[in-house]
Amino acid sequence: MKNVGALQITTPSEREIAMIRSFDAPRHLVYEAYTQPELVKRWLGGGGDFGGWSFEVCEIDLQVGGKYRYVWRNVNGQEMGMGGVYLEIVPAERIVNTEVFDQAWYDGEAEATVEFVEKDGKTTVTQTMRYASQEVRDAILKSPMETGVAASYDKLEEVLASSLAEAKP
Repeated sequence: MKNVGALQITTPSEREIAMIRSFDAPRHLVYEAYTQPELVKRWLGGGGDFGGWSFEVCEIDLQVGGKYRYVWRNVNGQEMGMGGVYLEIVPAERIVNTEVFDQAWYDGEAEATVEFVEKDGKTTVTQTMRYASQEVRDAILKSPMETGVAASYDKLEEVLASSLAEAKP
């Protein structure tokens, strides 16, 4: 297990990476932050402007068979896009979807499973990515993926705190 700030990273199998982070927010709010485009744009990829990249497209058709599409653009106009299809949705509990980048930086398609577990008002998110092979998984582990995920989750923590503050009378 590896810790990056509050983020824990494990390898549950030879093809998987699990990323685990707890948030001081109820499960329904964390789920909303994962599924509502206006909230996703505030945190995914750092939210707003992140290292010269801005989050330009965030489309979510949250239903089994529905698609999602994300596109980031840097100051030079270069784009990084990705998307996939929702395979399973259990509201506020579990989302399973495929993941494919427009300019593939790893071989094959990945499958992401995100689980939301609440205990005592805190929600633990476990995102497990399953890749086409152990070689792909190992290459991703050597990439700066951890830093990006940790930064995005730090931004999500801020978004959730803001949402909780807005909800209080």
